[in-house]
Amino acid sequence: MADVYATIADADYAVQERLAEVLERRSADVQQREMLSAYLADIDFSDAPIVLDIGCGTGSVSRELARRLPAGRVTGIDPSPVFLTAARRHGAKYANLEFIEGDGRTLPYGDESFDAAFFHTTLSHVPCPESALQEAFRVLRPGGTLAVFDGNYTTTTLANGEFDPLQACADAAMAALVHDRWLIQRLPGLIREAGFTIVTQRSHGIVEACEPDYMFTIADRGADVLAADGRIGVALAQALKDEARRRVTAGCFFGSIAYGSLVARKQEFMI
Repeated sequence: MADVYATIADADYAVQERLAEVLERRSADVQQREMLSAYLADIDFSDAPIVLDIGCGTGSVSRELARRLPAGRVTGIDPSPVFLTAARRHGAKYANLEFIEGDGRTLPYGDESFDAAFFHTTLSHVPCPESALQEAFRVLRPGGTLAVFDGNYTTTTLANGEFDPLQACADAAMAALVHDRWLIQRLPGLIREAGFTIVTQRSHGIVEACEPDYMFTIADRGADVLAADGRIGVALAQALKDEARRRVTAGCFFGSIAYGSLVARKQEFMI
């Protein structure tokens, strides 16, 4: 099954609504917020930066940037009108924040329009991420900052050992939700090819055991995908969901995903 986020604007309204809820739930997770703060600490912002959040989804990162940069201006862009409706609702209190509909591979802005550009869990969903990075390079001013944060989704696990049936849920969910699970491994080369100079690159990660939330959505989504594809029946899909919850009660649930961040700069003087 193809990554629904790769063509999100074409997805059913109900699907986009459900995914908008997932995005907001994920953004509120303590570990997700800690990873965001960790890589934002690697960025030296100017006093009043003009910032672009590409593939902003429901705007959680855009809101955090607007909060941290009260003298700056933040624009979030996303192809999903459903996500943008949620983004505008959640971000209404920030006067320095706006959202527009658009594709990161064809940005509706002139050259050298922004001081910083962000891709937060975006590029792994984008067919031809090279185009998006080239567009980011184009719209950034000389000396501008590029920040990329994404999952190393090859590491997604719900397994406690070999042949664990819950791993089938994790694998099915990643196949349905991520266009390029190897994006993080390829990212340094893609960044350099786009013309940027890498400043910092870090590894991050989440683990959920006693009180899983986001990883439950991975288990449930994967079970639903397996059933929708006809690989298992509805009863088995429900049994897999129940098994994930049984493990929490039994104290043996484990879910984990590694993430990576990379901060780069557009050189001020191009030779």
